[in-house]
Amino acid sequence: MADNVRELRPKPPDTEKITINLGYVDLGQVDLMVQEGFYSNRTDFIRTAIRNQLERHGDVVKQSTARKSLDLGLRNYTRQDLEAAQRAGEMLHINVLGLATIDHDVTPDLARATIASVSVLGALHATPAVKAALADRTR
Repeated sequence: MADNVRELRPKPPDTEKITINLGYVDLGQVDLMVQEGFYSNRTDFIRTAIRNQLERHGDVVKQSTARKSLDLGLRNYTRQDLEAAQRAGEMLHINVLGLATIDHDVTPDLARATIASVSVLGALHATPAVKAALADRTR
């Protein structure tokens, strides 16, 4: 029976947790909006407010994304991607607005040999060892 059991790689979360400090009056107003049924909870209120601000400034985001040559969304770097870059003698410049992931089987040495710079607006998921190896190349 144990022969047909495979361990699956855990799925990364779809969101990143952030913490904010909010004044008591502002927090009370958020709670009032939730209590009155405008929002299901505090998180729903905050997400809606953030989305509204992002939509309001959508043109600026699009222009900046294009100007800075950012990959928008999710970008995954596999061991095979990095090994191919190494064979080609290329260095990668990771520029992502969203989520950048470097697979768990990428070694710190391979990452340093193939990644010249890392700029992520959002979240970078990689092993602690790879993050440490790229710390001086991350802005």
